[in-house]
Amino acid sequence: MTVQTFDPSQTTTLDTPRKSLTDQAGSAHKGNNTIGFVSLGCPKNLVDSERILTQLKAEGYNIVPSYDDAQLVIVNTCGFIDSAVQESLETIGEALAENGNVIVTGCLGAREDEIRQVHPNVLGITGPHSYENVLKQVHEFVPKPKYDPFTMLVPDHGVKLTPKHYAYLKISEGCNHRCTFCIIPSMRGDLVSRPVGEVLDEAQRLKNAGVKELLIISQDTSAYGVDVKHRTGFWNGQPVKTSMQSLCEALGEMGIWVRLHYVYPYPHVDDIIPLMAEGKVLPYLDIPFQHASPRILKLMKRPGQAERVLERIKKWRTICPELTIRSTFIVGFPGETEEDFQMLLDWLDEAQLDRVGCFKYSPVEGAKANELADPVPQAVMDERYDRFMLKQQAISAARLQAKVGKTIKVLIDEVDAEGAIGRSFADAPEIDGAVYLNGLTNVKPGDLIDAVVDEADEYDLWASIAE
Repeated sequence: MTVQTFDPSQTTTLDTPRKSLTDQAGSAHKGNNTIGFVSLGCPKNLVDSERILTQLKAEGYNIVPSYDDAQLVIVNTCGFIDSAVQESLETIGEALAENGNVIVTGCLGAREDEIRQVHPNVLGITGPHSYENVLKQVHEFVPKPKYDPFTMLVPDHGVKLTPKHYAYLKISEGCNHRCTFCIIPSMRGDLVSRPVGEVLDEAQRLKNAGVKELLIISQDTSAYGVDVKHRTGFWNGQPVKTSMQSLCEALGEMGIWVRLHYVYPYPHVDDIIPLMAEGKVLPYLDIPFQHASPRILKLMKRPGQAERVLERIKKWRTICPELTIRSTFIVGFPGETEEDFQMLLDWLDEAQLDRVGCFKYSPVEGAKANELADPVPQAVMDERYDRFMLKQQAISAARLQAKVGKTIKVLIDEVDAEGAIGRSFADAPEIDGAVYLNGLTNVKPGDLIDAVVDEADEYDLWASIAE
């Protein structure tokens, strides 16, 4: 069984969609309403891909796993950081070289001129969550199949690019923040929350389809409902407020894992911690802190104050001792001094975060941070990144070592001849660590088992089935 070590410097592209597209593809051949699909980027982009594929399948198109078999290839792009932009452009180029008929959508699609400059021969370009426009372009180049009620069947939960036992649930689009390093609002617009009844309906359909874990995603999960003044909606005949807490309370009654991502540390997040302590929501918070120096946070235009956050983390852990906190940080932001960076290292010592990713600052076209003075030299940035990772690896290793000998719940993701690989409540798929159960072969993906932790390193656990 191969152990894949977590790489905190990796891009946001997920591998699972590629595997799933191959698994789901039929045996259709080119010339028979066939569409190839490449999904890049973060889980929010993944949900967009699922929605497009659901509609294509509903209309009778065949999704195929290779360029050769496709009449048309759709590339859903990411444009958040330079490495993601480069990956998207390279993927478009590969699709053009291998197939020739390519339409582009997603975040990078909002920068059409940039794509056309490199790849003028793409057939069409749309921005993020432009589902209807993508379908219109597909219809233009590959006409809709003749309707056949016996074959054009799609499950009510739609096409999923994740394994059967977990799924991403997007609760809103856009973001009201204007962080100086980010161009997401210019691509995806301001916050638009989905109706709470619609979100809960989707969650129920996913549970009914066998999903054991819902990963709640958005650009700003804590702000859910702000744009509609937390108006009251309805689900199953009962009133439910359009708010993070009410949504979590309703999801917590479904009896499956509920994991919260992209949470800003607003004061009302305090109200979610008791739900975690009660087992209604997984004791896991994904909070992108980005830095700890007040001066750098101000330059970033980030909400929150690092010192107050430390106090709240202590309070949260008092209420829910099992709480796992993951975060991301940027080192080498323009104007970052050695004093600012040391403040970040000291903050990490205090916060004792469980899971941490780190990015070296890179300018993004259109971001306000590009105008800031005092860029950090690459050599200094590299050195700070290494120091940051050494610091956090020691913290992560110590926190995982403390789990040795304890019994934990493990959700199985993969099983092969050598054993099983799963995740505890502290591990989100593809971004956190894993739990390796060598020799355990009589389980299947989606099983939830009790296991005793035998060993740990900086990112992963090794365990055996509990007696």
